[in-house]
Amino acid sequence: MNKILVLLIVVASLVYSNCGSGKGNLNDNKVTVRSDTGTSKIIFKEYEHNFGRVAEGEKVACLFEFENSGTSDLVIYSATTTCGCTVPEYSTKPLAPGASGTLEVLFDTSGREGKQTKTITVNSNSKVPVALLTISAEVVTNNN
Repeated sequence: MNKILVLLIVVASLVYSNCGSGKGNLNDNKVTVRSDTGTSKIIFKEYEHNFGRVAEGEKVACLFEFENSGTSDLVIYSATTTCGCTVPEYSTKPLAPGASGTLEVLFDTSGREGKQTKTITVNSNSKVPVALLTISAEVVTNNN
């Protein structure tokens, strides 16, 4: 019984001396981020597109061109819109530094009338991770 008690005290002392003092090998578990891996940087040629006057019911599309002006691969994680009538299409494949890509935006004017403005939020691994794009149109009905 005394041997078990002595063994428990020794084990508790070892645990306390390595963890409780703040010294020991705690740094061995830290993740190190390499500073030489670079960063990606998404730059759009334009951030807004105006379709002008569009007939109600028409489906229109535009391309937003962008470039990765960073030093590491660019990945677009998501592109979301403020309305189901607007659908972004894009590649999720990594884009090398210096390469260009496009993000297509489809806009269905069915059931819309008047001035329309929609926002597309692009999330990526860019140095500035969120980019906002805007499309607009004046949707006219047969009565206008």
